[in-house]
Amino acid sequence: MPGIHRTVSHEDRLSLVDHLEELRTRMFVSGAVLAVAFGLCLWQNHKLLQIINEPLKSQTSKQVQKGEGTVGQAVIAQQSLLKVTADVQAALRELAAPGSGLTIATRVQLPPLIAALRLDVAKIPRHPQGDNPATLGVGEPFTTTITICLYFALILSLPVILYELYGFIVPALTPHERRAAMPLLMAVPFLFVAGVLFGYFIVLPAAIRFFVNFNASEFNVIVQASQYYSFAATVLLAMGVIFQLPVVILGSVRVGLVTPRQLRKNRRYALLACAIVAALLPGDAITLLLETIPLYLLYEASILLARFVKPAGGEMEGAEPATSPGYGASEADPQADAEPQTVQQIIDHVDPNLSA
Repeated sequence: MPGIHRTVSHEDRLSLVDHLEELRTRMFVSGAVLAVAFGLCLWQNHKLLQIINEPLKSQTSKQVQKGEGTVGQAVIAQQSLLKVTADVQAALRELAAPGSGLTIATRVQLPPLIAALRLDVAKIPRHPQGDNPATLGVGEPFTTTITICLYFALILSLPVILYELYGFIVPALTPHERRAAMPLLMAVPFLFVAGVLFGYFIVLPAAIRFFVNFNASEFNVIVQASQYYSFAATVLLAMGVIFQLPVVILGSVRVGLVTPRQLRKNRRYALLACAIVAALLPGDAITLLLETIPLYLLYEASILLARFVKPAGGEMEGAEPATSPGYGASEADPQADAEPQTVQQIIDHVDPNLSA
């Protein structure tokens, strides 16, 4: 039975049942790896939530420092309350001290009030938890946690899933096609991870800063957990897909759709396209520049690698042709480049000199 433990070569001839059996085996392996990754992510769900919440907390802390937003106003009220209670405690201690001018009976009643006030002040939270996303439903914390674990499990198990997909497709390729496709397929998971990291550290913080601060004075912004995590996952997955640009370009060169010369000639249009893609992502002018530069560098790297890719049925750019004009034939003989004649055409040919 063909499966993950058996390598199917290009020369093997399998029936439809064998192909389905191999597909079932590889899907089972991919599902098992995904399930293990999901269990690991579910075990560490608190750490995962802290990681995905960090860009939001960073932006919320800046709002708190400025006293903006619901959390910022709550922190200002909290700090003002702590300051007032500290002043009241200081005033009561002064009044309870001997020589304050109050009678002994009155001063005796003040220490219990100071102690009670100190206990009440200790109950005031020093660090409000308003910088985390809000949940509006009873089951939303559970469903949101499961969704985040599934996203991270898919990212962790993606290399194995792609390997199983490659193992199922590769027998249909010739050895030459396999050697050409292998580097491209191996680059997919690495480029995907690079895109996700770029989205997490560059794009996502800029997007959160843009949307949270947009008309912030007109709204009380409360970030809902399910919407925030869906937005963050969309941004990260989109950047992972966008970073597959080199694979797309090299694949296009390999099948002969474009050439490295055409890629170099259209640099200005590529730069414009990268700027448009970056402009579609939320952010300010600095973020636009930070997003455009890596995308254009990927394009330039693709041009550099495309020089070493041989198109299907052709030769690499800059390679010398196998034969030069006139090689193996006389330049004075125009019939040398003509198509060879068949035996019957030679037999039927009548030489004018012989007939004369």
